[in-house]
Parts: sequence; C-alpha cells; structure tokens
Amino acid sequence: MSSQGPYSRYSTPNNNAYGQGAGGGDGGGYPAPGYGGGQGYSAGPAPGYGGASYAAPEYKAQGSEEWNQTAENKQGDKSKQGKKSGALQALNKNVLMWAGFFSTSLFVFFILSGGDFSFLMTYGSMARMFGFGILNVKTFMSQRVTGVSAKSLQLYCLVFSFRLISILRHEGYLPYDKSGDWLYHVIELMGLCFSAAALWACMSKFNQTYQADLDKFGEFNVPRGFGAVWLAVPVFIFSCLVHPNLNSDFFSDVSWTYSMYLESVALIPQLYMFQKQSSGVVELMTAHFVAALGFGRIMELCFWSYSFHELVTAGGSTLPGIVALLSQFMQLILMLDFFWYYYHAVKNATPLVLPSHSAAMTMV
Repeated sequence: MSSQGPYSRYSTPNNNAYGQGAGGGDGGGYPAPGYGGGQGYSAGPAPGYGGASYAAPEYKAQGSEEWNQTAENKQGDKSKQGKKSGALQALNKNVLMWAGFFSTSLFVFFILSGGDFSFLMTYGSMARMFGFGILNVKTFMSQRVTGVSAKSLQLYCLVFSFRLISILRHEGYLPYDKSGDWLYHVIELMGLCFSAAALWACMSKFNQTYQADLDKFGEFNVPRGFGAVWLAVPVFIFSCLVHPNLNSDFFSDVSWTYSMYLESVALIPQLYMFQKQSSGVVELMTAHFVAALGFGRIMELCFWSYSFHELVTAGGSTLPGIVALLSQFMQLILMLDFFWYYYHAVKNATPLVLPSHSAAMTMV
C-alpha cells in the first residue's frame, strides 16, 4: 500500500498528510474535505442538513418595545379570560337567584293555592317582596345606595302600608285560595319591612352614597326630597273619587284602591333617575329589583284582566276595575324598554345600559 495512494491520510506525519490535502502530492488521490489547507473547518456558520443553515434565535430584551408589546398581548388575553370568567359567575348567580324564587313559588302554589286562579295575586306580591329583598342584599352587602331612588321607596312604603290597612281589617280584596288566609298578609308585611329598610339605608345608613342630584323627580315648588308628593297626593284624591266597594267600608276601600293606583306610578321616580344618569349604566342587582317589581305587576295584570268586573262601586259601576287595568297597563308600557335591555344584560351578564334616546324612558 503506497504512501501516495488514496489512504495516505493514515500515513505518518513525515509524509505531511495532515498539513496538506490528500491531493496535494504528486499522485491523484481523493481530496479529504475538512483536513488540509484549503478544505479545513472555518469559523463561519455551520451548514445544516440539506445545505440549509440554522438561524440563531432572536431574543427580545426586557423593556424593549417588542417585549412590552408581547407582554401587553399576554396580559390582554388574561384580562379577557378573567372578564369571561367573571361574566359566567355573574350569570350563574342570576340564574340561581331567579331559580330559587320560581322554585319557592311553585312550592307555595302546590301547597297553599290548590290550583286556584287567585294565586296570581299572591304570586305578584311574592315578586314584589323578592324585588325588595334583592335591593336590600345589594345595598347592605355593597354598603352603598347608588342608582336607587328614595322617592320610589317612599311611594312603595305608602303602597304596602295602605294595602295592609285594608287587608288586615277586611277580606274583600284577599286571594280566594288558602294563601289569602295568612300568607298574603305576611308577604305584604315583609315587603313593607324591606322597603322601609332600603329607604332607611338611603336616608341615613349609607346617605353619603345616595345620589340626590339624580333623584330629582318632581322637585319644583316643594321642599327638596319631597317630589313624590306630585304623585302621592293626586292619586289619593282620585282614589277617594273612584274606588270599588268590596269591603263596604269607605276608609278600607279607599286604602286598598290607593295602594293599587299608587303602585302603578311608584316606579316613575326610579325610571326618571335611570334616565338622568349620564352613562345610562344600571347596576345588575338594581335592575333585578326593578324587573321583579315589573314581573309582579304582570302577574296582577293577568289576574285583574279576568276579574276587573268585580271591582265595582256601590252603584254597580265597573269604572274602578277599568281604571285599575289601565293603570297597570300604563306602568308596563313605561317599562317596555327597560325589560328589553334587562333581557340582554342578563343574557350577556353585563351591566344594564339604557340609551338616553329611548322612547319609553323619555315618557317619564
């Protein structure tokens, strides 16, 4: 085997095989890349497989614009996930809250009503109590009364008080089923307690959070905070003139009629306050409170639609029943837009937003 042959790279150092290429001798040997003068390893980038070179990874220095942009994107994604999670939790709470109310309603219906149609009166009363219960939970847990109209609370305290004056003394306006024996009275009494507690929170306990500058319905030619008299006084006069005679007692009949008529306008200061809010945003718990009152009114409207002919005067006129129907219908008309936006707010678990150009809201 010659030292000048193709295997000369294994020859001794004296043959200078490592210093030059294998083809550097007189013979025609094969070149050995990587060894020798011209084919050695270079300091350049090493070729990758298939002849392609690997690019070194680029690192973004902390604090650079690219690094900050990446961090903001990640933080934005986490924020979106957090909002979705919070919205889902809020939606679950809404569902559980209303599910509890409807479950209790069904229990009372099957146990105490006997399937009688007059249970709708009790159902409407339960919805009112439920609404004021929501308002108290919202108020005392958050320790603020923002977005709540004290004038509407004043009117509802009158509503519950005058209704109790009538039903505690006489039976002419009670539901026919077993709920009229005692449950209806208890529900109305609890409604009075809840509304009075919410009014106390507005006027005293959390007065520093009460938005008096927005709750200005009817504040002209009356002392500040007494704007509700523009609703309470005319309705009382009208009740004295047009009322049914089921109890055959003037004071008792007028008391019940006054509570019926007054309830139809008691929410107007609250809707007015919603309209005056610059952002139009209504807290979801406050919206639940108003929606529960509206739902209760729908139940009573369903009942009196079939029973209004019983609300007759001493002379046999059905005018009080017709007025009762019209007053309830008017309240629901005023709340149409509210119900529409409330539905979307609950579905998306977002705050309720009432646009300022809302047609129904401008009516108040």
